[in-house]
Amino acid sequence: MYYEGIKEVQYTMIAKERETKRDKFIRLAEARTNKIIDMIQLLGNCSNAATYDYTQQDVDKIFTAIETELREAKKKFAKTESSKGTRFTLK
Repeated sequence: MYYEGIKEVQYTMIAKERETKRDKFIRLAEARTNKIIDMIQLLGNCSNAATYDYTQQDVDKIFTAIETELREAKKKFAKTESSKGTRFTLK
């Protein structure tokens, strides 16, 4: 039984070494996205006013922080060239 566990770990390590960049992206992006979705759903549980006391200001701060980080992450995926070094024109 223990030996089979070692074989499984060795197989997984070999498979990851042969993993393409696309496969690695899919594996990690899916796992991380699902974690984020789970956390957002857990956050939604805090909306139960019978259990928690919060203000609209608290809610606004929470979602402002989340939206800010989401925009920053999305910018990292943008395929546009950096504006650094570009010249200004009125055309």
